[in-house]
Amino acid sequence: MGHWGIGLYSNDFSQDLRSSVKAVARLPFEPERLLDQLCSIERGAANEARDPDHTVFWLVVADQFAARGIDCPRARERALEIISAGTDLAAMQALGMDPKSLAKRRMMLEALGARLAAPPDPAKKRAVLKTPQKLLLEVGEIVIYPICKGKPINPYAVGKEWAWVKAWQQDGWGALVIAERGHMFDFLAWYRPLVIKDALATEPSLEELMAPRSWVIRNPGTLTARHLANMQMRSLGQIAIDAERFDRCFARRPSPLSCVVSDISLCNNMGIHPLGAQEAHRVRHCYPPTPRIERLSEIVAEAGHIVRCPR
Repeated sequence: MGHWGIGLYSNDFSQDLRSSVKAVARLPFEPERLLDQLCSIERGAANEARDPDHTVFWLVVADQFAARGIDCPRARERALEIISAGTDLAAMQALGMDPKSLAKRRMMLEALGARLAAPPDPAKKRAVLKTPQKLLLEVGEIVIYPICKGKPINPYAVGKEWAWVKAWQQDGWGALVIAERGHMFDFLAWYRPLVIKDALATEPSLEELMAPRSWVIRNPGTLTARHLANMQMRSLGQIAIDAERFDRCFARRPSPLSCVVSDISLCNNMGIHPLGAQEAHRVRHCYPPTPRIERLSEIVAEAGHIVRCPR
């Protein structure tokens, strides 16, 4: 049966979509606009009937909306139509689901249909953002942070008594530059870091970081004030990044969309590690080398390096 299961959340797509709904549901938009945002995230699954994730998309969205008290007739009616017409069961059968599993999935769908057909619960109130999330770091801000074996402090584990948390002992320093930042959907903040390739044995000065050394572009991530403090991130200053120079150096950059809707913390992209094995892996699988620069001056505006003193 491949990666499909009897339950509505039995595969990776449905679980990822549930995370997307959770993120989008925080936006202070009307239900129809929330649905439009989700459809824009998963265009193929939402709009293409032949897409293997098509029925799951509408069933999951309708289920998650109902669970969160979001009254969206378009999502609800589309899901009920899929259930009553047997479209989902046909899709599962085409994917190889056996008769016994199909019978169990039919029971799941009947229960889901009953929940969706019930009147929305007016008592359910979703918590929404009243204002866009505050942007904590500036574009071009140079930040240093302690590391252990190339890894920053796990901000989720600070204060825990677990053995692996206690085993973390600083043995070096990492550094990053905020290359880009912004708001997804005008509300959810994200940051793209440019991280040093090699760990530093001692706490670096701003002048040391401006000297020749490799910097690697990483995927975007989210950042809260709590994580900023827990990882002991400290600003040394700010450089003026020239947008055209940056684009020339890093022309292909992944969208921040997936990191935002999945709330992937910036800490996941702050690790410091040699690129040898990673580069060999990329070459074997026909990927281009990891984009990097050999000194920050390659992306700095001609007017000068440092434009702000540390906080």
